[in-house]
Amino acid sequence: MTAPADLAIKLFADGADLDGMIRMYANPLIKGFTTNPTLMRKAGVEDYEAFAREVLKAIPDRPVSFEVFADDLPTMATQARVIAAWGPNVNVKIPVTNTKGEFTGPIIKELSAEGVQLNVTAVFSLDQVRAITDALDKEAPAIVSVFAGRIADTGLDPMPLMAEALKIMAAKPKAELLWASPRELLNVIQADQVGCHIITATNDLLGKLGGIGKDLEVFSRETVQMFYGDATAAGYTIVTPAGAAAE
Repeated sequence: MTAPADLAIKLFADGADLDGMIRMYANPLIKGFTTNPTLMRKAGVEDYEAFAREVLKAIPDRPVSFEVFADDLPTMATQARVIAAWGPNVNVKIPVTNTKGEFTGPIIKELSAEGVQLNVTAVFSLDQVRAITDALDKEAPAIVSVFAGRIADTGLDPMPLMAEALKIMAAKPKAELLWASPRELLNVIQADQVGCHIITATNDLLGKLGGIGKDLEVFSRETVQMFYGDATAAGYTIVTPAGAAAE
């Protein structure tokens, strides 16, 4: 692989800074967007719906995921239907459980059967993938977001799990597997190699895509030049014995 354009995987931008989302929208490599209440709070979003409608006005023709934030299943379902009505390019994020650990399968099944485009999120295990796949309607497009980066944070290699998740999800061909919470550019390559349909990443990580295929000898020299430039700019000196440099 020599360039980002060689990737088969779809690249989504993850964030809640409207200006940053608009910048990413100008990049044809970015095929969709995700956000969540935590990112929105960090970005200073005060009005959830007003922000979402601003995003959808700026990004009318690529998928954008917005998440429900209720904790009981009936209210989650009600919020999901409202969010879905905001635009045809909306995927509604439903967490795989509520805060009590109750599986959201009943509303996943209900909403999927209604044709709501779901993004089932905060998925960590193959048992969850199986249960979600069983609940999804065969004819409804959906995304299953497995938090591979957080799985790796526990010391486990997420690659075998993601490969197995793809096999499970093959029963629902309109469902796409999303690699969530990547930590480094290598994760984009890994997600592509394992066959994930989508990866969502921060703007900072996506900004590193230009490094794909970079000559490592050139990278080495640039690193040395950085060290030298910073030491020079800082005015660092070391007192050395006279004539030592010639020895």
